[in-house]
Amino acid sequence: MKIDMHCHVKEGSIDSKVSLDEYITKLKEHGFEGMLITDHDTYKGYRHWKYQMKGKVHEDFVVLKGIEYDTRDAGHIICIMPEGVKMRLLEMRGMTVSTLIDFVHRHGGILGPAHPCGEKYLSFTNTKRFYKSPEIIKRFDFFEVFNACEPEESNREALKLAMKYKKPGIGGSDSHKLDCVSLAYTELPERVTCETELISLIRNKAPIGAGGTIYGKTTKDKIGKANKLLVYSFWFYNKGGELLKRRKRREKGQIENPIDPIDPIEIPYLNLRSHKM
Repeated sequence: MKIDMHCHVKEGSIDSKVSLDEYITKLKEHGFEGMLITDHDTYKGYRHWKYQMKGKVHEDFVVLKGIEYDTRDAGHIICIMPEGVKMRLLEMRGMTVSTLIDFVHRHGGILGPAHPCGEKYLSFTNTKRFYKSPEIIKRFDFFEVFNACEPEESNREALKLAMKYKKPGIGGSDSHKLDCVSLAYTELPERVTCETELISLIRNKAPIGAGGTIYGKTTKDKIGKANKLLVYSFWFYNKGGELLKRRKRREKGQIENPIDPIDPIEIPYLNLRSHKM
């Protein structure tokens, strides 16, 4: 099964110019059977699919919910929660990576660094946390080893990490523009229809392929050295968000209910009514 595991859509990401319908249409044209929506710190894109599109269009295409979380100290981390589980705390950026790992694993999810060898502050191996606590890397469930918006060297080093730590490697376009959609892929050994099945494949270290074509037309490619300004501005953006939402994260962490109506299904071992807050 061919799937894009790093997707930003206009309905969920303010910096994406690609609507979910356009995204799916182009992926299908290039032989993809599914996608993982990974907007930054929000499930808005997935909500649009669930409430506006699911069951009405693209019924032969699998749309899964994920999130690209902005940590306080370790860059961008892709998180995938099981079917029927959607944590509101993941929509409040600024947790430390160690807290994020504990939180996601506690509720049955998996996670791994996006573009792990990319830009400073945005990518795990170029953050202070990696240098201070390199052993944290062992706790990830996968690595993004091919990102269409990263240079070849970045992807090559990410693949080395995955091989060194014997972790599955995934691929994603990281598309924000239509001409980048379909340039990267993850090849799964079997078809999945929900997040839980995808999590199972990755946890069991099933043979997963990843690859594609480098985009080469990203903002950082166009503006060259001036891109450093964007990188440093991200640090201020993330630090400000971490401070502003610290109290909300603490409060939400105390009352978080893992079963959320964003994905209402019957889960045999849980009584949904008894978990309502």
